[in-house]
Amino acid sequence: MSIIKRTQLKLFIIGVNYRSCGLGDRDRLFIDDSDVPKFLKILRLKGISNACVLSTCDRVEILLMHEDPLQIIEYLEEALVEHSNLNIERVRSYIYKKTSTAAIEHLFAVASSLDSQFIGETQILGQIKAAHRMARDDNMVGGALEKLLQAAYGVAKRVRSETEIGEWPVSISAAAVEVARGLHGDLTRVSAILMGNGNVGVNVIRRFQNEKIKSVGVYHPLMRRAEQIARELDCYLVDTERLPIYMKDADVIICAMGGRNHILTGDMVRVALKSRKNKPQFIVDTSVPGDVEPSVSRINDSFVYDLSDLERLTREGINNREKAANEAWQIINQEVELYLNDQAERKVVPTLAMLRQHFDQVRSDVLLENKNNAERATQLLVNRLLDSPTRVLRANASKKNSRSLELEKSTKSLFGLEVPNSYREESIKVTK
Repeated sequence: MSIIKRTQLKLFIIGVNYRSCGLGDRDRLFIDDSDVPKFLKILRLKGISNACVLSTCDRVEILLMHEDPLQIIEYLEEALVEHSNLNIERVRSYIYKKTSTAAIEHLFAVASSLDSQFIGETQILGQIKAAHRMARDDNMVGGALEKLLQAAYGVAKRVRSETEIGEWPVSISAAAVEVARGLHGDLTRVSAILMGNGNVGVNVIRRFQNEKIKSVGVYHPLMRRAEQIARELDCYLVDTERLPIYMKDADVIICAMGGRNHILTGDMVRVALKSRKNKPQFIVDTSVPGDVEPSVSRINDSFVYDLSDLERLTREGINNREKAANEAWQIINQEVELYLNDQAERKVVPTLAMLRQHFDQVRSDVLLENKNNAERATQLLVNRLLDSPTRVLRANASKKNSRSLELEKSTKSLFGLEVPNSYREESIKVTK
C-alpha cells in the first residue's frame, strides 16, 4: 500500500524569479536561512512532509511532493503573503506554479543553470544542495523528493561535462580573470595591485580575490581613500614612494582612478618589466577616459585590456553560452524522458513481485505433489516462465499507452492474481 502511495506523489513548484518579480518585492519574499526551519514547520503543520525551500537573490521557490497539488496552492500563497507582508493579489501576480513533468523539467533546468540570469553560472547548484541539506536536517526530504533532487544533480553534472556552458565569461570581471588565467596559469601564485577606487575596478579585484590569488595591494594618491578600500578588501596598502617596488611583483595591475591624467605610464611599466626580467604583466584599464598611457600597449610583455576589450569578450561569452544552452536543453529533455520512463517502470514492480510469488507458490505445490526431488527442473521452469513476461512488461511500461495497461491487466487475469468473481463464475460455467 505504501509503495502505491509513493508512486502517486507529484512534484509541485511554486515561486517567483527574476523574470516574474522585481528586485524590491523579491527581497521581501526572500526567506533567509535562519527562517527556513520556521517556514518548513508551517508546511509540516499543513500535512506537507516532503518539501524544500530554495531562496536566492534570483528566485524564491518551494519544491514539494504531494498527491494533489491543487489542494494546497491557496495555502502556499497565503504562507508567502504572511512571510513577505505583501498584498495577496500582488503575490499572485508574481508567482508561477509548475507540476508533474513541467516541474521536473524546471528543476533540472534550474540545477543546470539554464534558468539563471547568467546562463552557466555555478552558484545555483550549490544553493540547491544547501537548501536540500537544510530540509533533510529538518526531516522534510523523503524518498520521492530525495531521488528527484539526486537526479537533478546528475543532470547538472552531465550538462557541465558534455557542454561548454560554463567555459565562457559573461561579465567584465569574469573576462578579466579568464585573460589573466590564460596569461599566468595558476592564479593562486598571482599578485595584483588595484590603482584607484572605481567601482568596476573594485569588482574586478574582488573577483580575483575569489580565485584565491596570492596577494592584493591598493594604491591611491590620497592615502585616506587607499586606507578605506584596503579595509573593505582586507588587503595591504601601497604608498606612492613604494609603488615602483610593488609594481615589479605585480602580475596583474587594475587601474580604476578615472581622473584626467594617466595613472600608469610607459616609463613605469618599462621599469617594472625590466625588474621582472620580462615576465609579462596583465594590465586592466577600467576607466573612461583611460588611466593607462596609450604607449603601454606597445611595450613587449605588457598586455593591456580596456573596457571595450573586456566587453567584447563578455559578448562572445554570452553568445557561446547561449549556443551551449541549446545543447544543454537537449540533455534536459532526454533526462526528463528517462526519469519519467523510470518512474513508469517502477509502477509495474508490484505486479512482477506478485507474479514471482505466484510462480514460487506453483513451484512449491508441484514439489509437494511430486516428491521425486524435481527441484532443479521446477526451478528452471519458474525462471523460464518469468523471463518473457518480465521483459515484455518492462519494455511496454515506459510507452504509457493502452497496450501497457492491457498487458498488466491480462497478466493478473491469466495467473489469477486479481480475477473478479464474475470472471471466475464465467470460467466455471465454461469448464462445466
